[in-house]
Amino acid sequence: MKVTRFAPSPTGNLHIGGVRTALFNYVFSKQSGGLFLIRVEDTDKERSKREYEEDIISGLEWLGISPDKTPIRQSERSDIYQKAAERLISSGNAYWCDCSPEDLEEMRKEQAALGKKPMYDGRSRDLGLKKSKNTVLRLATPLEGETKVNDLIRGEITFSNSELDDLILLRSDGTPTYHFCNVVDDYDQRVTTVIRGEDHISNTPRQIHIQKALDYPELEYAHLPLVLGEDKKRLSKRHAATSLNAYKEMGFTKETIINALALLGWSTENEIFLMDELIESFKLQNVQKAAAVFDLKRFNWVSSQQLAKLNDEAFFDVIKPFMKAEGINEDSTNYKKILLAMRTSKTNLKDIAHATRPFFFELDGYDEKGVSKFLNESLETLNFAHELLSKITEWNETELDIALKTLSDKKVGTDRVYPPDPLEKNLEKMSQEEKSLSIKFMRINHAGEVAAQALYRGQAFVCKDPEVKEHLIHAGNEETDHLVWCKQRLDELGGKSSILNPLWLSLIHI
Repeated sequence: MKVTRFAPSPTGNLHIGGVRTALFNYVFSKQSGGLFLIRVEDTDKERSKREYEEDIISGLEWLGISPDKTPIRQSERSDIYQKAAERLISSGNAYWCDCSPEDLEEMRKEQAALGKKPMYDGRSRDLGLKKSKNTVLRLATPLEGETKVNDLIRGEITFSNSELDDLILLRSDGTPTYHFCNVVDDYDQRVTTVIRGEDHISNTPRQIHIQKALDYPELEYAHLPLVLGEDKKRLSKRHAATSLNAYKEMGFTKETIINALALLGWSTENEIFLMDELIESFKLQNVQKAAAVFDLKRFNWVSSQQLAKLNDEAFFDVIKPFMKAEGINEDSTNYKKILLAMRTSKTNLKDIAHATRPFFFELDGYDEKGVSKFLNESLETLNFAHELLSKITEWNETELDIALKTLSDKKVGTDRVYPPDPLEKNLEKMSQEEKSLSIKFMRINHAGEVAAQALYRGQAFVCKDPEVKEHLIHAGNEETDHLVWCKQRLDELGGKSSILNPLWLSLIHI
């Protein structure tokens, strides 16, 4: 049975990188029927806040990453750390040091001048000093040999003990340091496996030395790759939102967040999965060593896939608070029909809810410049579209495709590419009279192709024989190719298509 822990410092809101660490710890423990624990490392009295602690724990519980025991706080365990310190002192594995900050600074300067790594030189190790208001407790680190870490992801990592100084265990005010608390708590909580970020690799040999000095059993270690932005720098707000709350408020489901974060540094054949499926397929040894890059586009894709997996009632349930935020209630006309129709329009619940507003409310306004730029002759087009669509008796993909392709002379049918005519290759050499005559002929051709493609589509629209309908659709696509070609020639010559085109199209469909 494996026992893992997530040990956040409550100095800010829950970071998505921390969520991934907690997730991997949770999944790994559940695979063996083990325990997942939470330990709040709140020894930084100035920066630690209870509101951040609550945010971290509630956020994980919302995701379904709940601890199997009540979380503990390091700030409430001083007596346990003091007893462990006394054991180290009595065994000779720790000693009191009275070096002042000035002494340490001078020591570093001397070592730097000699080209050595700046570190504490152990000068108080054999002095036999007693505890006082100016002393700190240091670990007597082995001076020779190597410390090896068998990392479950990275393999064996070797550290030279000579590169590690005698770290402080208790400060002069008696408060314990991070490394000391970490080791004592892991032992007290019966942790078997430590899964954390690769930025903790250098901490591991120091903590192993404390374990050995206290005669604690060795632990398993696995160091996860860091989460970076697309510029390969540590993920921050300049790349994307970094807190769990931000993604929750944007309308990403818990299934999406779990799925997307699991794929940061780990991969599987089935990229879309739920928590139970993740527990079944996850393998710690398959976590990559290289840094994981957070890709918001991929995050959105995962979200779209997870939303598609929800049954209708589940979808209505998760989007309800976002619809309420838009001022839309469940008893609104066609509430469920509209939601289902808009379900795939966006990649998160907040955006989907917002996108439904035009179906429930009058428009708040519109961009006049956008209308003038993109909706030229829009009234005629919309009237024709309304007339055309009103004649459809069976609303399905095929019938709608036939109808809508008829609305525009810009739809490409078979993607056929026509070579330019020699005449059009040399437009600059054409006289104005030649251009004018060419435009007149091309307007006639263009008008004919409008009728030709629409004729075939109209026949396909009413045809009931599937095989014949397929041939008619193909013929219409070919004529659309011709239509596009004619329009391109008109554009190149500086001509315009007939203003009667919408009328002709309408007449064809009467």
